[in-house]
Amino acid sequence: MNLFEISSAIVFFSSLGFGLYVYSRNRQSKLNKSWFAFSASVAIWSVSLYGVTSSSTSSQAMIWQYFLDVAGIFVPILYFYFISNLLGLKNKIRRWFALLAGILLTILSFTSLFKLGVANKFEFFWVNPGQLYFLFPLLFVFLILCSIFELIRSYRETTDNNLKQQIKYQLLGAAIGFSGGVTNFLPQLFDVYPFGNYFITLYVFFIGYSAIHNRLFNIRTVAAELFTGGTILVFLFNVLSPKESITDWMISLVIFVIVLVFGVLIVRSIYREILQREKIEKLAKELEKANERLKELDVLKTEFISFATHQLRAPITAIKGYTSEILEGDFGSVPDNLKAPAEVIMESSSSLAVLVDDYLNVSRIEQGKMKYEFSDFNLGDLVNEVANEQRPSVEKKGLKLEVKVDGVPPGGEAGAQIHAKS
Repeated sequence: MNLFEISSAIVFFSSLGFGLYVYSRNRQSKLNKSWFAFSASVAIWSVSLYGVTSSSTSSQAMIWQYFLDVAGIFVPILYFYFISNLLGLKNKIRRWFALLAGILLTILSFTSLFKLGVANKFEFFWVNPGQLYFLFPLLFVFLILCSIFELIRSYRETTDNNLKQQIKYQLLGAAIGFSGGVTNFLPQLFDVYPFGNYFITLYVFFIGYSAIHNRLFNIRTVAAELFTGGTILVFLFNVLSPKESITDWMISLVIFVIVLVFGVLIVRSIYREILQREKIEKLAKELEKANERLKELDVLKTEFISFATHQLRAPITAIKGYTSEILEGDFGSVPDNLKAPAEVIMESSSSLAVLVDDYLNVSRIEQGKMKYEFSDFNLGDLVNEVANEQRPSVEKKGLKLEVKVDGVPPGGEAGAQIHAKS
């Protein structure tokens, strides 16, 4: 088994594995279905390529070549379908055109116009192209370029950073995989060894992870997976290459297993860290939304308090006004037994008016509408004014309120002494 056959076998198992895993995560998703179809076509193409290159007879290789051509024709078609679903493109006409072209080319692949048979090249069998074989690479390159064009156009137009990240790595994956896949056409045209087939293996791992965890995809994960995947492939090739003794093969196998285990652990640890980071970011966004909602509720609360206090001031003012008029005898003489209750009403309504004004000031402060007036005033006069307002309440309790205000010289400060004596 040569390295070319080994790489084909690896592509088969990895692409089929990734395709089934993605499909199993959401069987109803069109995107997952299209990815599975594309992965399946790559898997069939890989196993068919393995069959052609490992066949011992030309007739056996020819049978595998039929499967190889059909699967290879549908690889770019199904990739175009996948990209269309990823970007949400409404391009049914182009999809039907690609499908029709693929069906016609598939029918043509069973004729001598497409291939004359297989020939022995590079120590294994390879297709011997017919006159119209060039239509295959033409369709392949055309559809891949169309897919890349749509990716670039969507990257420029979209404002979704998550989608931009997906597109970025799809472009990088396409550059790795399809640039290697195109080299399989070189032996038919220029008699050049298809060296790029090895890169398709990395492409399957790379794009497969992108399809599964596109929202967690970042350069750190990409670098770790590419490095780990490349290292594992190198040691796997070393295990499968011919050995002089069973001891050498056992040593290579043990080293491969160790590298595989540590590589998987490294990738899993990075993935776990990114997953935890995503959860934290999700919780932070939810907390931000809750905070915004609390701010809205706080504004509504402040507005309600402001509205309620404004509505309360009118009836309180009416109560105070009418009570004051009653006490002053505007409605006639007041019986002695009603004076005390009326005074209580007057005092309570005054206290309530002060409380309402305090609530109103609080709502103004929260709304940023509080206005302050700064001016020079005589502190002694203010003290006397407050004392005169409170003196009736104090005297009702059997106390005597005395206020002594020192003289205030120009530019000086006032001093006040307040005493309440029984």
